[in-house]
Amino acid sequence: MNESTRLPINLVVLGAPGAGKGTQAVQFARRHGILRISTGDILRDAVQAKTALGQRAKVIIDAGALVDDQLMIAIVRERLTRSDVVRGFVIDGFPRTVAQATSLDEIMVGRGELFVIEITVPDETLVERVARRRVCEQCGNVASVAAGVERRCAKCGGELVLRSDDTESIVRERLRVYAKETRTAAISEVSEH
Repeated sequence: MNESTRLPINLVVLGAPGAGKGTQAVQFARRHGILRISTGDILRDAVQAKTALGQRAKVIIDAGALVDDQLMIAIVRERLTRSDVVRGFVIDGFPRTVAQATSLDEIMVGRGELFVIEITVPDETLVERVARRRVCEQCGNVASVAAGVERRCAKCGGELVLRSDDTESIVRERLRVYAKETRTAAISEVSEH
């Protein structure tokens, strides 16, 4: 099969915060030459740009809550209309609810198969992992550091900082929300199809 007749690869990666969704999505996208889309990155970009959406998202993210369905669906719908996803995509951080999963099914009509995988990791391991996670202020690279040790980014030398939504209390709240809303939504959607 030549490149022009290749069917698109469309993949959703699910998992609790810190499970490695982003890491696995990046590797899969790179290996298959398709785009990786992270709703978390889209929201953080809006926060950094201080857009109206970003200001609303910041309050929600800082509280450890999830952005409402309507807003996330609109963001994903718009992103999936761009020409750079014609060969397929890997998306992580979406869908998180039954409404989002249903909307993604509607968005995908006529766009090829959509595959879903879930990465599972014990909660205590996730809390430990996220406590060590840092993000480069300059290039956005994610790194793991030893407790209490400040480090510079291996890619650009920028300062590695703790994201505001990576504190233990917020991570535990995000895990609770994931178990209640996202995992339940994923299971109900899979059992219906």
